[in-house]
Order: sequence, then C-alpha cells, then structure tokens
Amino acid sequence: MRGEYKVPGGKLVAVDVETTGEGEAGPARLTHVAISGDFFLEPDTALEDIDAALLGMPVTAGVTQLASAIEGALGDDVTMIGFTAEAVAIAVRRALGHATGWHDHTFEIVHEPAQSPAMHMALDQALAEAVDAGERRPTLRIWEWGAPAVVIGSFQSLKNEVDPEGAEKHGITVVRRISGGGAMFIEPGNTITYSLTVPGSLVEGLSFEQSYAFLDDWVLGALGELGIKATYQPLNDIASPAGKIAGAAQKRLVGGAVLHHVTMAYDIDADKMLEVLRIGREKMSDKGTKSANKRVDPLRSQSGMSRADVIEAFKAHFRSRYDAVDGTVTDAERARAEELVETKFATQEWTARVP
Repeated sequence: MRGEYKVPGGKLVAVDVETTGEGEAGPARLTHVAISGDFFLEPDTALEDIDAALLGMPVTAGVTQLASAIEGALGDDVTMIGFTAEAVAIAVRRALGHATGWHDHTFEIVHEPAQSPAMHMALDQALAEAVDAGERRPTLRIWEWGAPAVVIGSFQSLKNEVDPEGAEKHGITVVRRISGGGAMFIEPGNTITYSLTVPGSLVEGLSFEQSYAFLDDWVLGALGELGIKATYQPLNDIASPAGKIAGAAQKRLVGGAVLHHVTMAYDIDADKMLEVLRIGREKMSDKGTKSANKRVDPLRSQSGMSRADVIEAFKAHFRSRYDAVDGTVTDAERARAEELVETKFATQEWTARVP
C-alpha cells in the first residue's frame, strides 16, 4: 500500500508499506516500510533508521505514536529539511487507509447568486452537516454577498466587537458564525469569501495549526499565479510582503468534517471598517498610523484584476490541482439552511449569545 503527503511549503513524502494480517498474536503490524520523496535528509543513512523505526508498529497507531517512534530512532546529528517525523506518520496513515489525500476526492465547486449574511452562515452549517454525514462531496463554495455585514466569531462578545451606532450608520447587518476567530467586515463587491468543507479523513493526523496551512495551500498557489507572493502566517492569516490579505476560521463537526472559511480583502474601505469594528481601533492603537488603509492590502491593488476575474482564476487553479465538478446546493440543504436562518442565525438570541 502507498501513501503520500505534501508538506505545505515543504516537500513530498511517500511511503510504501506491507502489513501482516490480524491474528492471535494481536493487531496487524507493519512488516515492510520504504520512505521516499524529494525532501533532504542528513546523514542519508538516517533514511534506513526511519524505515526501521516503523517496522512492527501496529496498523492502528496514530500519527503521534508513529512520529514518536521515528523521533526516538534519530540521533541529534540528523537534519530533516522540508519534512518532519509527523509528515512521515501522516503518509503512513494514508497508506493504511486511515487518512485521505486531495486526489482521493472529487470536489464540488458551488458558486451561487448573492445571499443574505444570515443565509451564508446557515449554508455553511447545512453543507458542513451534509459532508459530515457523507451525503455531500467535499465542497468549495464561493460566497456572493447580498448586503454589507459584520461577521463575528462564535465566541466573541457582540458589544466588545461592534459599534452599534457605526453599524446603523452604514447599514451593516451583524451575524455570528459557528466557527471561532475574529470579526470580518464585509461589503459586497469588496470582499472575496469562500468555504472549503472537507471530511475529517483529509486532515487526519494534522494539528489545528497544520490543518490551516494544509487547507490554505491551494489558494497560495492561486495567488502566486496572479503575481502575488502570498504566505501562510500562523495561526489563521494569509499575507503578502505588503501586508495581510486574508483571515481564516475553522469549525470541526462531531463526525470529523472540517469547515474552513476564508475572507480576503479585495477593496475594503478600511476607514469605514474602523467606525463599525471596535476591535479595529485597538489593533490600530499601537501602529502609529491614522488610517487603517495602511494595514489593509487589497487584492485589487496587487492583481490589477476585477473581483470576478480573481474569483474565476481561483476556481480555475483549484480545478487544475484537484478533481472538481460544478455543483449546487440541494433542495434538502437549502431547506435546512432556511430553517437555520429562522431558528438560529437571524435571531438575536444567537447573535448576542455572548453579549
């Protein structure tokens, strides 16, 4: 059996394994392990040490257990460049069928007309529930906004994040999402937002921080094709040499599915944002600048492209990397989303659940 794992910003790790069958002696175990890839390793004899460290390990071993075995077998003189013991462990788990890679899935790309802020929150939950239940393929959903909004994180305080007078002045709708993280300031046409909803098997063995980098890797490639040198900035930001481009947030469902959504600045009115978001003023307080525009680096100025063209370039890049088909929200999913709008996302009880 063979498994592969591409380290975000690093190298490819591949592993070929053979196993025994489960018997009276206990669970099945690894009887042959061969690691390969385009990584760098010094001294080169350490490759045999990694292979040997995994022999005899039970096929039920998790990433932490496998990585610990590898690390315990390597001396202080060993240097691993472009990969880690965890990367090897993830590749082993994939070879054994416990984890999946991007190319094990067909993704749906959903790009529908503009929706209300509350409906976007509801669609995120409805589609994530469907992926979690195995009723929907992994999905990349591009958002079109029907109204300006502030989207606050699941655990943020409403009164601490949003200035109600500023929101009213600018006609801003305030909604709360199901993921954590910080507030998002949205204006239709000035923001690019997408959700990537995947089964837990795709991020199996990855820490939360690793999963952010892993799920953002494709969009860094898409930005690179537009001439933007973007990098992942832990924990949940995407930045260029000129400044922050985007922020991400995640929610993991009971069944393991991951909702990963990202909002990018295309052409944000940052001064208006500061009138609406109180947290924006705090972030600016130690910067010595009078205008938030010096902190925001929109895609418009860096790419010179229209928002629609940037989105089409993103979708084309995703299709070039992975097996993807056009998709739609099903009638059942839309009905579930409408129910969630009425009972949750459009209610003051939910929006102000953390006052």
